[in-house]
Amino acid sequence: MEDNHIITLDHISKSFGDSLIVDDISLFIKKGEFVTFLGPSGCGKTTTLRMISGFEMPSKGRVLLNGKDVTNLPPYKRPINTVFQRYALFPHLDVYDNVAFGLKLKKVPVVIKKRNGKEVTKMKHLPAKVIDQKVARALKIVDLEDLEDRSIDTLSGGQQQRVAIARAIVNEPEILLLDEPLGALDLKMRKEMQLELKEMHKKLGITFIYVTHDQEEALTMSDTIVVMKSGVVQQIGTPTQIYNEPQNAFVADFIGESNIYSANMVDKRKVRFLNWTWDCVDDFEINENVDVVVRPEDVILMGPRTTNLIGTIKSKIFKGVHYEYTVIVGKSELQARDTRDLKVDSHVSIKIDPQNIQIMKKQYNINAFYDAYITKDNKVAMTDDEFECDLTQLLPGSKIDDDGYLVKNGVRYNLTDAPVAVEIEIKAIALSDDISASEVHGVIINSIWKGDYYQVLVRSSSEEDYIIDTQDSWNINDIVSIIVKKDDIKLRLKGDISKYEEDA
Repeated sequence: MEDNHIITLDHISKSFGDSLIVDDISLFIKKGEFVTFLGPSGCGKTTTLRMISGFEMPSKGRVLLNGKDVTNLPPYKRPINTVFQRYALFPHLDVYDNVAFGLKLKKVPVVIKKRNGKEVTKMKHLPAKVIDQKVARALKIVDLEDLEDRSIDTLSGGQQQRVAIARAIVNEPEILLLDEPLGALDLKMRKEMQLELKEMHKKLGITFIYVTHDQEEALTMSDTIVVMKSGVVQQIGTPTQIYNEPQNAFVADFIGESNIYSANMVDKRKVRFLNWTWDCVDDFEINENVDVVVRPEDVILMGPRTTNLIGTIKSKIFKGVHYEYTVIVGKSELQARDTRDLKVDSHVSIKIDPQNIQIMKKQYNINAFYDAYITKDNKVAMTDDEFECDLTQLLPGSKIDDDGYLVKNGVRYNLTDAPVAVEIEIKAIALSDDISASEVHGVIINSIWKGDYYQVLVRSSSEEDYIIDTQDSWNINDIVSIIVKKDDIKLRLKGDISKYEEDA
């Protein structure tokens, strides 16, 4: 372990029943760092925070603090304090007593010398003078030193939030955990508190671990951002790295605004998207299918030129210091920003500098399920998701007889429970809001606009994930039927088919 690693998460996972909430996370946090866990609701960020604090025990893996295993150590034995979204302040106590509450209960070892010269250690409460000094310092850090006699219910939301922070830091923890502490504040107060929290972090010099779903908060305050989705870490990096060099389409879509397109590497450092070939700086295999990200501020709009890609301005929105434009290029949309007031329906040429084209490996090329099996009804099952399929592809020239057996040259095969690998093209799956349209149902957990179509992630009721390219717009948490034609399911038998022979 490095000397400056205060926290190490060693392959931690957390399940509640059959639901895997955090999936094999490994990372370290440096002393004095401001780290933010960022992701949509339900991604596992708060559960990860609670495992660090000791309020949840990992199902697998270890939590190390300064190199020591504290996985099974209760919260009160860890040098960690937490500020929650609901501040849990005591309404019947004033500001001073709220901040001093923990100190008044705290006991510290004191060495006492007896008359016989022997020294004994006793646990004693902190002296009132020491409590006063600690509370005064904490209130000064949060700029509330003049409000110590105020009743809690007379304070604004931002002031209450600072009281909660003062109560957490007064015990001088090594680590401060903050679980969406700005969630109850209005937009203006949130922005002010973002800057104040960053300043507090500098004053205290301790490790801050922050949880939020707000990208602006993460970019504004953090030294390091950990982006999570579905219990899995997608990317770890500085705010600049996360924004400028996203590692996959989810990160690019979640952090700021992005143009995301499916593309192809047509030559060395040349990529084709929007039906145009662009110079780029990333070096991928020729003919490799990739994803491309271009930030709207990196799109340069100019007057129509024959040497550039031409588009038509569809709409514009004034944002104070710039306009946001939607430009139609062929069948695709391109988002751009420009300080000039350009006319809707006017033609523009489009330029993107090579260094501003971020190329990423495709996260999803196909739906692949390698632990599927054949049911007694000759369906294919991925966990509990069952679909009609064509078993004859497992044995060319075969057919299905009246009894449901696969037959070739007079030999019958009983494939019940036979293990198979399944592949389904991303474009071969359809979705419907008619629940009766299929026996397999799921919920939309992610949707990314890719210029002229959406790429949707659906999680079925049996916890299988399906990637679908669709022209339809779906909302997160929509419940849908998952429809796949039998001819679109490609099967490969795992093992020798001869072991499934039966007597005719």
